[in-house]
Amino acid sequence: GASVDFVDIDARTYNLCPQALEVKLHEAQKAGRLPKVLVAVHLCGQPCDMASIRALSLRFGFKVIEDASHAIGGKYKNEWIGNGRYSDITVFSFHPVKIITTAEGGMALTNSDELAKKMSLFRSHGITRNSAEMTQLPDGPWYYQQIELGFNYRMTELQAALGISQMERLHTYVARRHQLANRYDELLGNLPLTKPWQHPDSYSGLHLYVIRLELGKIQKTHRQVFEELRHLGIGVNLHYIPIHTQPYYQNMGFKAGDFPESERYYAEAISLPIFQTLTDLLQDKVVDTLRKVLIK
Repeated sequence: GASVDFVDIDARTYNLCPQALEVKLHEAQKAGRLPKVLVAVHLCGQPCDMASIRALSLRFGFKVIEDASHAIGGKYKNEWIGNGRYSDITVFSFHPVKIITTAEGGMALTNSDELAKKMSLFRSHGITRNSAEMTQLPDGPWYYQQIELGFNYRMTELQAALGISQMERLHTYVARRHQLANRYDELLGNLPLTKPWQHPDSYSGLHLYVIRLELGKIQKTHRQVFEELRHLGIGVNLHYIPIHTQPYYQNMGFKAGDFPESERYYAEAISLPIFQTLTDLLQDKVVDTLRKVLIK
């Protein structure tokens, strides 16, 4: 039910652009419509410019949620993503395709006791067994009260056990992704494409490795390259379609052309396979196939 707006991306990191955000905040201030919450997405695992975003949040009075679904195991300014220094809540995803998984689900972190309490209530139907939160003394040891309208977001014990075992491997997984990204950087050096750029303040979780085709230097369309790679057995994907072009948001008044940098990215981006069990041999096959598709 909230009113929604978007901010265009930075041309190098593909994350939310703080300069574009500041312009939009000035416009919103003049219109008396400053946001209550900003969601900053760490695309591909690389953190946003959180120091700039936090400074703007203090200046304009909004809360910050870090969507770190791609960024678990990553760092910003040599500190782990999720420490809450620059945001009110950080969320991680444990979907099966993410760096670690519990089969489904996620995790929310906060340094605020108040927010932690509220999220804990929302997780389980808004129910409390804490007598200090109740409106009357308990009727007995069985007693509970529903003090919020919540949901059923409880993780199973089996999923939790899987998640704990995955956490023990997290840093090994991320380190292997960095090895693979470094190999891609070397192997793709002479091809007509733009490799992902990593900000020196960041240590990416490297959930995705996204290239951008230099379409003016090849004789094929974006779609042709994508479809040929798929036809040849390379599991490429495209992350993501700009959200303002989706029907749900177009019904709110958004249209193509509103966020041109996001649209330029979409017109050129292809995600290459990257996962911790990808072997050097298979990675070589990905690059060799891409080379054949681009230069023939």
